[in-house]
Amino acid sequence: MHWSTAVPSTPTTWPDQVTSLHPALADEIDAGVHGHLVTVNPDGSPQVTVVWLGRDGDEVLVAHLGAGQKMRNIERDPRVTVSFELPGTSGPGLANYAVLHGTARLTEGGAPELLQSLATKLLGPGVKFPPMDSPPPGRIVHIAVQRVTGNGPWVS
Repeated sequence: MHWSTAVPSTPTTWPDQVTSLHPALADEIDAGVHGHLVTVNPDGSPQVTVVWLGRDGDEVLVAHLGAGQKMRNIERDPRVTVSFELPGTSGPGLANYAVLHGTARLTEGGAPELLQSLATKLLGPGVKFPPMDSPPPGRIVHIAVQRVTGNGPWVS
């Protein structure tokens, strides 16, 4: 399913320089991974939320059903960072992890469908998520990755 067909709700200039995801990062996201989404609070402090990560090409996707703080933060300031761990070690034996720095845009609708597709990877086959009838359409956060840091072969 293609998630980027919804109408954008965040009037954001999409970055000119977007980084292609390293195949190992794309594979890990496709297999199902929990990430730490960091947005910027109004006072400049970080706001961190554990999220399920999806992918549409090189865009990283996050679904949200409500209008929580992270959504308000992205509406105001689209700078985001996502981190997640990967299997194995690199370099001097440090755990593999990736930190994706980017710009987010919001689209209306599609959140229940994205959450359901991620739930089968993260919670198991046959699960219904969100666990409610007629969930709200929510919004999808599309993250254009501009820089990758961390520990692993994806770091240059």
